[in-house]
Amino acid sequence: MATEKIDTLIVGGGQAGLAMSEHLGKHGIAHVVLEKGRIAERWRTGRWDSLVANGPAWHDRFPSKEFDEIDPDGFPTKDSIADYFQDFAQQIDAPIRCGVEVVRARRQENASGFVVETSDGVFEAQNIVAATGPFQKPVFPSIVPERAGVDQIHSADYENPQKLRDGAVLVVGAGSSGSQIADELLRHGREVYLSVGPHDRPPRSYRGKDFVWWLGVLGKWEMKTPPAGREHVTIAVSGAYGGKTVDFREFAARGMRLVGMTGAWENRKLTFALDLAENIRQGDENYLSLLDEADAYVAANGLDLPEEPDARMIGPDPDCIKNPFTSLDLDMAGITTIVWATGYQQDFGWLQVDAFDDGGKPVHENGVSKEPGVYFLGLPWLSMRGSSFIWGVWVDAKYLASQIAERAQTTRPAAE
Repeated sequence: MATEKIDTLIVGGGQAGLAMSEHLGKHGIAHVVLEKGRIAERWRTGRWDSLVANGPAWHDRFPSKEFDEIDPDGFPTKDSIADYFQDFAQQIDAPIRCGVEVVRARRQENASGFVVETSDGVFEAQNIVAATGPFQKPVFPSIVPERAGVDQIHSADYENPQKLRDGAVLVVGAGSSGSQIADELLRHGREVYLSVGPHDRPPRSYRGKDFVWWLGVLGKWEMKTPPAGREHVTIAVSGAYGGKTVDFREFAARGMRLVGMTGAWENRKLTFALDLAENIRQGDENYLSLLDEADAYVAANGLDLPEEPDARMIGPDPDCIKNPFTSLDLDMAGITTIVWATGYQQDFGWLQVDAFDDGGKPVHENGVSKEPGVYFLGLPWLSMRGSSFIWGVWVDAKYLASQIAERAQTTRPAAE
């Protein structure tokens, strides 16, 4: 098979790859998008059945396309989001090829550009955009051995309560995924234990405005770096059931058993850190601080937004917080399944260029790699807090497309 030459090769056909395609198209830069599955494959098969967006439809979208037949204040389902990206690809006539996996990309010897080996042939490209997103390789802690006799799955493989074995469930991780899965299991009559670590816990809405609106007007989406010590803190927020503030005390009042961060497996028991109360307290502090900032913004700008004093009412600590478990015998607790909602790690094993630090983390400035011609898109905090969100990746793609267009002016042969 002959080698195909292209100016820019985009790896990944999700929100990042499609946003990049739109902006490169506006610059007239020839490009191809390679996707090993279908368009927005992770939205189709890497999410549980009932998942909805964590932001309302007016916010979690590209500026050039709205959601069809969805209330702007509603929360699109995962299938609606996948269809949205499918329709968007058609709208911009994206040059996307599905079912093509990139095996290896490397710098060409004695020439400019890169050689990219795929399951469907070889490409030569002047630029590569790694648009594979933040959800690449599930983190699956090796804490509980297989001999423990419980089913263990990552949240990426969770589908619905009916697919789990009968019995109690331990969900490890209380960010958006963990808290939503635990809530769903509880609503379906399961006995649920939830391991809660450090987290941010914003209000779903306040004074008539969704929290994503508040993050916008308060300038928090544009933050360039996370607060010191909070780089890996998850956000407990949900659009499920019409959108409700995640309230761990309310979970406990409904029968969920909260525990601290999961520790080690000892003598057929799972141990937990004595940090539950502190993690809950810090989550409350984060919640109340956003209310304070919102109130100050309303006052400073003379906005006519209804006061909401009840939003500051925080209930008493349940017994599981005041007298936390330090260990749990899974057999005695009747736990048959552990869902590890423990996030993802980056996997750029296919990109064999000098674009990473000693730990394998991309080295870049706002997505522009230290390796000329290599760009990253869709990663958390790429240029700002909103970089891994749908609207944020569109903003970053616009910037990277301009950088690629500028580079084309300096690298194009004089005869062209």
